[in-house]
Amino acid sequence: MVQDIRIEDYTYSLPEARIARYPLAQRDDSKLLVFTESTGRVPENRKFRDIADYLPDNSLMVFNNTKVVPARLLFRKETGALIEVFCLEPSEPQDYQLCFATTSTCRWKAIVGNSKRWKQGRLKLYVDAGNPQRKLLEDMALEVELVERGATSVVAFSWKGGWSFSQVMEHCGRIPIPPYLKRDTEAIDHERYQTWYARREGSVAAPTAGLHFAQRELDAIDAKGITRLNLCLHVGAGTFLPVKSETIGDHTMHSEPFSVSRAFLATLRDNGGRPVTAVGTTSTRCLESLYYLGVHCLEQGEPGFVEQWEPYREEGYGWSLEEALSALISYMESQGIEELVSRTRIIIVPGFRFRVINFLVTNFHQPQSTLLLLIGAFVGEAWHDIYDFALANDFRFLSYGDSSLLQKV
Repeated sequence: MVQDIRIEDYTYSLPEARIARYPLAQRDDSKLLVFTESTGRVPENRKFRDIADYLPDNSLMVFNNTKVVPARLLFRKETGALIEVFCLEPSEPQDYQLCFATTSTCRWKAIVGNSKRWKQGRLKLYVDAGNPQRKLLEDMALEVELVERGATSVVAFSWKGGWSFSQVMEHCGRIPIPPYLKRDTEAIDHERYQTWYARREGSVAAPTAGLHFAQRELDAIDAKGITRLNLCLHVGAGTFLPVKSETIGDHTMHSEPFSVSRAFLATLRDNGGRPVTAVGTTSTRCLESLYYLGVHCLEQGEPGFVEQWEPYREEGYGWSLEEALSALISYMESQGIEELVSRTRIIIVPGFRFRVINFLVTNFHQPQSTLLLLIGAFVGEAWHDIYDFALANDFRFLSYGDSSLLQKV
């Protein structure tokens, strides 16, 4: 059973010096490891700016256009103690766009740092004395109150001046860079821990495979007749959670919200067998989840959302991808829905059947992580050769590191 997969079998030695602490000066100066049929399924060292040369002509390429928000906010108690509120996702209103548009109050699910020192009461935003925006921030008068305490808490924000909460975050918050970078957020992160094509606010971590793309690559992809599509999956902090159990079956996968348009689904359904390239593991998780939402419509009459182990049920699935997508589209048409909003907790591990994607653009992931298991599911045992090659050829690892173009085995 896939649940018996041992996480210790998906590890490798990652020297600290190989973790990219900062982005390169130019997005597309990064390296690209190519592992496809065109290379004889042998890893090759290329430049990312040449990625279009290795993509199939007249194919589909799917991007995640989520935008990272400055989700870390610092507040100060009267005693002087600092409390960090790390916003995860909206609680009231739950809709991301509505929440970011509110102009006086909203509630968020959040991780509260130093929470034991915050018993009750409202806290005011911490504003450094040397902050050039000090007067603006003081006039905004952002405050926070603890509504529900827990591993994930609920907090209520209030502010003045008629600013949208999106603007409040931009002025008051910090971009939440990954903890393994072991440094504070700097000015460069506000620009570079964000994809070139980011549009829809909501993520607290970047879909990092997309960080390499600049306009030059997008133009080259268009010139090759490749159709570019956008979905939106808001990346949660759970993407950084390590697997602490001995077997993957005892690991609880995090849940993330996503949205796709009916037109997107129709293009995917009517694709005619063209190869599909997913930019990043987030796009992959969303795309592969769509099949199961369609199955829900066929079997239950409505999509619901995708649970962790659904792809691995013993009796399997007899529906084709076209049938599943058609059912999902029919459901949306019957409900008058142009955009489907759902969630997925899908976990992709060796034994998973990929139904949508053929190629994957992705960075190099942490040892013993669910993302490395996804790579193992996509390329099989060849992941060892790929990572050994990357380590031997000075590739940079993790979020600000180099990337790869992989073809499914």
